[in-house]
Amino acid sequence: MVNTSFIPKKPTITIEYCPKCRWLLRAAYMAQELLTTFEDDLHGVLLQPSEVGGRYSVFVNDELLFDRKREGRFPEIKELKQLVRDKVNPDKSLGHSDKKEV
Repeated sequence: MVNTSFIPKKPTITIEYCPKCRWLLRAAYMAQELLTTFEDDLHGVLLQPSEVGGRYSVFVNDELLFDRKREGRFPEIKELKQLVRDKVNPDKSLGHSDKKEV
């Protein structure tokens, strides 16, 4: 029997979106991008319909990473990947997504 109590749990990303605003497709696209980029680093991505209208928030476990209302916009996928990387695997290279915009 393998003792799993010492194996660190991989984080789960939650994307909470407003279904009334029809933001499921946006959330699904971002989930796909995160799962592809962080396939070895994440437990999974949860798409969670919000009960609050207009909400679009991204969490790593229970920590708020990005909130549309707070920022006044949606996250760019490059930005979201950098935010997730900084929390789940700071040493990971994101290739072209790491380059600074001029």
